[in-house]
Amino acid sequence: MKTILIVEDEPAISRVLAAYLRKAEYACEICADGGLAVKKFEELQPTLVLLDVMLPSLNGWEVLAEIRRKSACPVILLTARGDIQDRLTGLDNGADDYITKPFIPDEVVARVNAVLRRPVQSLVASGQKYFGSLKIDFKAREVFLNGASLTITPKDIALLLFLAENPNQLFHREQLIEKVWGIDYEGSDRAVDLAIKRLRKSMLHWPPEEGEIRTLRGTGYQFYVNKDN
Repeated sequence: MKTILIVEDEPAISRVLAAYLRKAEYACEICADGGLAVKKFEELQPTLVLLDVMLPSLNGWEVLAEIRRKSACPVILLTARGDIQDRLTGLDNGADDYITKPFIPDEVVARVNAVLRRPVQSLVASGQKYFGSLKIDFKAREVFLNGASLTITPKDIALLLFLAENPNQLFHREQLIEKVWGIDYEGSDRAVDLAIKRLRKSMLHWPPEEGEIRTLRGTGYQFYVNKDN
């Protein structure tokens, strides 16, 4: 069952939203504080977040920034602010939709359904791609896990970038040697195995339910990504 995290400090609103979403067969978790919402997001890894802007501790913009620092999880903003500039600010900062209060709960459910029907757009501005808590910056050739930069050698980065550009595709060692090391490479194809081993060590804390570099015995390697994340 898909899980919706409702971040709203007005209990009456959050209860009504949860009731309508549960009727639509979504699981729901409620949080009324921005700082706690960030922690709840990391623990829960929800399918979508309904996020109020005016919150205690951290406001909705700050919560959205924390989510976008780690994940491409869909976020719909809920706010009493109807100003066009607020809507544009929300969308420019990574929100997937924006609903102004007061709203009809059925409309919120319809918006949730519509956002979740969209193809997953993990590619974001500046050539960055999110795979759950793993973020790869293709232009800067940097990798982050839960917001922390990973130390990876240039050749290993090159291998990871190639695999990540082609998620869930199988590549033989010979193909990886040609694409990453170059057709003039004269060393052993064991270089691929060693590079994969180092990458796995660097990405040790990437949750396996989000993705992993898989070995298909006797065949090759695959950058496997769970499409539900």
